[in-house]
Amino acid sequence: MTPTTHPIFWRDAALPYIELRQVLEGERVRYSPHTHQEWSIGAVLDGQSEFFSDGRLHQVKAGSLVFMNPNVVHACNPRQDSPWAYYMMHIEPSWLANVLYLHGLRSVGDWQNTRLDTLTIPSFYQDFVALCQAIMSHQLTVMEKEGLLIDYFVALFRYLDTRDGGEETLLPPNRLYLVASYLDQHCLEEMSLDLISEKFGYSTSYLVRAFKRHFNMTPHAYRLNRRVQLGKQALKQGQAISSVAQTVGFSDQAHFQRVFKQRVAATPDQYRRSMSS
Repeated sequence: MTPTTHPIFWRDAALPYIELRQVLEGERVRYSPHTHQEWSIGAVLDGQSEFFSDGRLHQVKAGSLVFMNPNVVHACNPRQDSPWAYYMMHIEPSWLANVLYLHGLRSVGDWQNTRLDTLTIPSFYQDFVALCQAIMSHQLTVMEKEGLLIDYFVALFRYLDTRDGGEETLLPPNRLYLVASYLDQHCLEEMSLDLISEKFGYSTSYLVRAFKRHFNMTPHAYRLNRRVQLGKQALKQGQAISSVAQTVGFSDQAHFQRVFKQRVAATPDQYRRSMSS
C-alpha cells in the first residue's frame, strides 16, 4: 500500500465490533488526551513515541504493542524528529469479553480491564501486524477474518492472564464515576459546571481538581470527548458533517472539526471515508 500522511480507517458492517486505523507517515500527527469506548490495541511500526495512559508515561518504539482500556484517558505522539507509523485496532469490549468467556478465560461475560499498558514480545507483535494486514485484505472471507481475530486475542489474553496472575478486578464504585456517568448521559446539554457540582454536592473548584486527578481531564474536556465519540458513530453511518456537528452539540462545523481532529488526529471527512473488504 502506498505510504500516505492521511490515516486509513478500515470498517466492515459484517464485523461491526472492529475498527482498524493505519498510519504510515505520522510524524506530524498529534493527539490531545482523549478516551475511546472500545478496548484498543496498537502496534508501533516505525519510529519512537511517548505513550501516556491513565497517568503513566511510556517510551515506545517500533516493535511495541500498546493497550488502552475503555474510557481511560491516553495519548500517543511521536518524539521530535522521529518517523512514526502504526496500526491501531478498536474492539467492542462486549464482543471481546464474550470471546474470552466462551474460551474459558473469564468466569463471567462482562468486560474486565487489562492491567498492562505495553508489550514487547516479538511473536505477539508480529502476529498482530499480520492480523491487521489480513483484516484489511480483500482476499479473506468475513468468517476467516473473525477466526483470525478470535485466535489472536485468545492467545494474547491467555498470556496476559498468566503474566498478571488471573482475572482482572473491576474498578470499585466511586462518586466521581457517577459524575462521569451523568456527563455521558447529558453530554449534549449545556448545563454549567456550577450546576453539575451543586447536583453532586461538590464545590466547582473541588470537582474540577478531583475529576482531573482521577480521569486525567477536566469535566469540560470529558464532555467534549463524549461528543466526539457520538460524532464518530454518526459519521460511520454516513451522516453529513454539518449535520453531525449540530447534532452532537457544537455551535458550528469549524468548532466540531477542530475538537474532532485534536482527539482523533484526522478530520471528520478523513474518518468518514474508510476502506472495507
